[in-house]
Amino acid sequence: MPNLLVASGIFHPEPGGPATYLRAILPALQKRGWQVRVLAYGSPRAGDYPYRVRRIAREIYPLRLAKYAWSAMGDLAWADVVYSHTIDLPLWTRRSCPRIMKVVGDQAWERCMRKGWIPPELSIDGFQQVGGGLRVRWQKRSRSRQVAAQDAIIVPSQYLRDMALGWGVDLAKVHVIYNALPAMKLPAQSREAIRRQLGWGDAPMLLSVARLQRWKGIDHLIAALAGLPDVRLIVAGDGPDRARLEALAAQLTGRVRFTGQLPAADVLQLMKAADAVAVYSAYEGLSHTLLESLHVGTPVLASAVGGNAEVVQDGQNGVLVPHVDIVGLRAGITDLLERRGELAANTQLGLEKFGFEAMVRSTDAALRSLLD
Repeated sequence: MPNLLVASGIFHPEPGGPATYLRAILPALQKRGWQVRVLAYGSPRAGDYPYRVRRIAREIYPLRLAKYAWSAMGDLAWADVVYSHTIDLPLWTRRSCPRIMKVVGDQAWERCMRKGWIPPELSIDGFQQVGGGLRVRWQKRSRSRQVAAQDAIIVPSQYLRDMALGWGVDLAKVHVIYNALPAMKLPAQSREAIRRQLGWGDAPMLLSVARLQRWKGIDHLIAALAGLPDVRLIVAGDGPDRARLEALAAQLTGRVRFTGQLPAADVLQLMKAADAVAVYSAYEGLSHTLLESLHVGTPVLASAVGGNAEVVQDGQNGVLVPHVDIVGLRAGITDLLERRGELAANTQLGLEKFGFEAMVRSTDAALRSLLD
């Protein structure tokens, strides 16, 4: 049985795409014969996993880096393949071990945005074209060098495939494998019953599920609601931008509610009850949230960026709107609410492309290709 070391920055139960993806796929890879170990940053916590999970505390930067590198040494000696889920992980070893990375975005852009090294309005696509200052250029070079050095990479969309090629990654190394969801336990209650239980009444309700970072676009949704007095917004999630967003929402008294982080079952209930799920972020590799909403039967409103157009069929199972365009966003919300029944009837359209077994099979094949 081949040994697979999964190295990540985050892991279940923390929120985020990599954590959601790994929680779902690793048991399926075990069934295909892989022995799995996980190494990630995070607080020590109990967890019922069918594989070993080791978490490195997020202390000051040099200390956590050293601890991660030290913990990784034994696992690197054990592994037949290393599967990374972010750049900048200290996986240092003299031993030649095949390495594959899943690329779900541009972490150089994210870091520069968080640090304030680039203008907040600079899109991820615009970032690919500009030089920037010394720190920005270093981040871009470091990201490109690390990704291109992998023996293979997995991307969840054609959009990210093209981006990775722009970083100098060899086309032969790139595997496009769409994200997918395992079988979910969908809410048993009807949409109407859930809405009554939540006390929502007949008001149009939008739901946004996200880690609250600036590029997730919650502030733009709040701005759009200022011109739509009947519409309400539920924001499920937490993150560093929450205080700013709550201050912005204060002007819309009682129309925006922040729930904080919720269990997955509660999120699915909110999705089923909502008139639409809004994903108005500045970029998405391929959003799990969009897939969840469509599986539940709720149409989606999404920014026309990144991999969103590979999930949302505009005017059929949801609405794509330009980013950033508050007038266009407001028009998109209005259009969706007017056609909600028609769009909801088509939410299963195209979901066959995002089959869980196909994702597992393709991922297993990509990993095994490195064993040779």
